[in-house]
Amino acid sequence: MTLLEEIPSETFREGSIPVLETKRLALRAPRLEDAKAVAALANDRRIAENTARIPHPYRVADAETFIAGANKAGGEGVFLVTLRDKTIIGACGIVNQEQGGELGYWLGVPYWGKGYATEALHAVIDYAFTDLGHEALQAGARVTNPASRRVLEKCGFQWTGVGLYRIRAINSSAPIDRFRLERRVWSAIKNWGRMTRVS
Repeated sequence: MTLLEEIPSETFREGSIPVLETKRLALRAPRLEDAKAVAALANDRRIAENTARIPHPYRVADAETFIAGANKAGGEGVFLVTLRDKTIIGACGIVNQEQGGELGYWLGVPYWGKGYATEALHAVIDYAFTDLGHEALQAGARVTNPASRRVLEKCGFQWTGVGLYRIRAINSSAPIDRFRLERRVWSAIKNWGRMTRVS
């Protein structure tokens, strides 16, 4: 899916959040039976060192805790990213912060570089602006992670500066590039995409 494509409407809801579908992916609420698959993917230092909250090593008990706490607070959404054949490839979500929604995401290493993160984030961004009513979204990427930065830029996020964030896996703080996307910018990108498809 590109910015030029419409995000299909949800087909059904799982608990408190919808299932979001894109051309190649389905994003759904995590279930307890997903814990082993999530742990197997997330137990990679390269993933943990590029996220704020994922510990390393990442065990099944960590996945169970993550799943048990998902989608409890109002207005927040945690999704597992799956291929259309139901293979779990990562997770993404949105958490409410004072300055707006904060997006986070990770994919298992075998799924890097295939455009899945951008595709999944497009769906979550649309959900955040349409269903949750956010006016702006925030996101971050470690300065040592240019691939994640490119994902955010492809989604229309604009760089706002650098901050220090605590990274659980390294038990230290690290510099993070901060990004912001406003609803009006997202709407303009989508409208521009519709116009260019018609031409």
